[in-house]
Order: sequence, then structure tokens, then C-alpha cells
Amino acid sequence: MTEPIRVIPGSELSEADPTPGMVRKKALQLPGLWAGQVETAPGITSGWHHHDANESSLYVVSGVLRLEFEGHEGYVEAHPGDFVHVPAHTIHRESNPTDEAALIIVARAGDGIPTVNVDEAPAPH
Repeated sequence: MTEPIRVIPGSELSEADPTPGMVRKKALQLPGLWAGQVETAPGITSGWHHHDANESSLYVVSGVLRLEFEGHEGYVEAHPGDFVHVPAHTIHRESNPTDEAALIIVARAGDGIPTVNVDEAPAPH
């Protein structure tokens, strides 16, 4: 029998795989799928990290999501209503350059480690 549809109330999200500067909360984790949210406080820059073999899809609910990533000088920015794709194994860090908290919804596809924190920024190519 198929599992029933279920609702995961926002109050039941659990803190998950921390990276300095960000608060991740997991809604669910199933084989091949991780879903949750991440909040970045105003003016904060996260630590460098990647999501192993997982493809990540991000949706910006509020605030600004600024991403720096390996192989790219500078950054890209996403605003409310924007989607972002972060390919598997891409080392990156996120920041919030505004005075409003950024809230991002995350869905990851794959069975890799959800988050791998790294000590150093990648060298630009």
C-alpha cells in the first residue's frame, strides 16, 4: 500500500545539518529526497559547503539569496519568487546582504550526504 499523504506543520520541522551562518530545518527525508527550509539572518554569510551527490532546488520566499560558488568570480543573486539550481558537488556559500531575514525552501534529489562543510573557499578558475 502507498503511504498516505501527510502534512508536516512548520512547527514540526527539525534542525538539520548545520553550516555556520545558516539555520536549516528538515521537513522530510526519504530515499532520494530531502525537503526543508533554510533561514539566513540579515548581513550573514554562511560557511563554504556542498551537498555531495544531491541536486538542489531552491525557492526564495523572502529576502535575498546571494551565492558565491566554485569556478565563478563574483556572485549571483535570487529574489522572492526566483528558483535556483545548485548542481551536485558544487562548493558554494550563501549570504544575505539585506536587513531582512532570507527564507528559502529547499528540495534535494539524490542519496548523498545532505551537507558537507568545507574549510576553505575554492580557488577561482
